[in-house]
Amino acid sequence: MDELKLFALDDEDLAIISAHLQDAVVKVGDMGFVSKAQRFALVLNRFDWDQKETAQELVRRRTGLHFERVRAVKVRGIDLQAKDQVLNLLAIIFLPDEEPSGHLLLTFSGGAEIRLDVECIEAGMSDLGPAWGCTHAPAHKDTAA
Repeated sequence: MDELKLFALDDEDLAIISAHLQDAVVKVGDMGFVSKAQRFALVLNRFDWDQKETAQELVRRRTGLHFERVRAVKVRGIDLQAKDQVLNLLAIIFLPDEEPSGHLLLTFSGGAEIRLDVECIEAGMSDLGPAWGCTHAPAHKDTAA
């Protein structure tokens, strides 16, 4: 599969990026906020769900993700000093405030969160190189009772 490159300017676009990044893993040291540039960026290893469905292959890809027009960043359940700590991304959602501004919420397994205070949704995701094989697909326990 070709490298993926997506942009989001509204919550529908963001949902597509979120779906492609479900179960991506990121080290705490591979993300950061540049307040002067109003940019929050991270580099993840995303599980390629499309490749699993179409080619029956289990692969991950190095992927860059950035958010523009970020005014502030808050974290919960993440030790920012633990640079090698690995987080598993579950979803990215937009919580509107006075539109177009609001908050982008990145939720991770274990209850960790990153909340971005943004002027508007402006995000980009881009694969950074070739895929590599992995031995297991991410799995989620069935929460239905």
